[in-house]
Amino acid sequence: MKRLLRNIGWLLSGRAVNAVLSLVYLALATRSLGIEQFGYFALIVALGQTVTGLANFQTWQFVVRWGANGDGAGEATGFAIALDAISVVLGAALAAALVYSAQFWLPLPHDLLWVAFGYCVISLVSIRSTPTGLLRLHFRFAEATAAEAVQPIVRAIGAVLAFFYMPTVTGFILAWAASEIFVALALWWAAARKDRIDLSQISLTKLPRAHPDAWRFVLSTNAMGSLNVGGKQVMILLVGAIGGEAFAGGFRVASQLGQALVQLAQTVSKAIYPELVHAKDDAVEIARRMANLSLIGGALAVVFAILFGRWGLEVIAGKEFAVVYWTMVILAVAGAIELVGASLESLLVSANRAGTAFLARAIPMGLAFSLLPVAMGWQGLKGAALTVLGSSALAVLAFWVAILSLQQIRITVEPKRDEPPAPR
Repeated sequence: MKRLLRNIGWLLSGRAVNAVLSLVYLALATRSLGIEQFGYFALIVALGQTVTGLANFQTWQFVVRWGANGDGAGEATGFAIALDAISVVLGAALAAALVYSAQFWLPLPHDLLWVAFGYCVISLVSIRSTPTGLLRLHFRFAEATAAEAVQPIVRAIGAVLAFFYMPTVTGFILAWAASEIFVALALWWAAARKDRIDLSQISLTKLPRAHPDAWRFVLSTNAMGSLNVGGKQVMILLVGAIGGEAFAGGFRVASQLGQALVQLAQTVSKAIYPELVHAKDDAVEIARRMANLSLIGGALAVVFAILFGRWGLEVIAGKEFAVVYWTMVILAVAGAIELVGASLESLLVSANRAGTAFLARAIPMGLAFSLLPVAMGWQGLKGAALTVLGSSALAVLAFWVAILSLQQIRITVEPKRDEPPAPR
């Protein structure tokens, strides 16, 4: 538990740097572009992150899962790199299809379509899940935090340059693209300093021969990653498709400020997953403690959003974005729920129940997407935020029910140690 809290501390320090700098580049982008142009920017970034999220195989989980044995670290890394290469190829094809069709369903000007495609390709080439897994496998969270800090630093510097020399959508997209490249290079450098990357181990067949359940785990974790992207990036795209670029820009700002807790939830998940894999028998107790701590932190964050959210929106993004205050508050509540559920979701995945976790998130998200047009017709951006809130609440409830079922099965199947053997 001490090591877990220390690792979370390192990750949170990185998030703190990211949070402060994100306020800088968010303020620069919103004030330079205005709500409509910022909406175009938000749609392009959402396209790039959607493509990357759908194509990315979450290889860091494979490195942690199969590399924890020690002798399997090389094969796990080689398998992860091979999957990353597939991600780039499949993602590029997906990006071409989405960008080409964007003219029919997204409010993006024609001259920005090539900018969107270029950002998608750069995001794919900059996939950094494998080196992140190597650093987490050996609990080198301090080095990972230092490497990941490159992204917000480069992004903030790029935003300042764009603000003064190229205050357009393309200028800010170039800043975001540069940050993706530099953070990927930093993570690969940090991972390769102590872990020699054996390129001869790159293979899609070596590890699955030793672990027959490998492909099932690959597909289920990829599906989970895709759902996590869908909860935020696809939602921005759909909000833009239904309401237009101004709605997309407003929802992006409300989401970035209100759902900062979702990023915190992902931080907790990333730190706790390696511990749960190694802990095994103590995994449930660790997850329970983290969920209790998360509940307190989430409640405090929601109160903070209610009291200071409107002021923060006006100071950072400008008065024209103050209209998304209640949208931001609703998304903050959803983020608090996700924060509590992060430990429960990681517990299910570590217990080889990734498929269960996938269904627990997929069904509520499907309901949210299907109800989005009705909700937006009823309450606009607040309606969109309510669908996110409902999806998060149902998913976390499903995680909790699934964990109770697993514990009940374990108690039924495994007799207590102090019980006498059954008579013959």
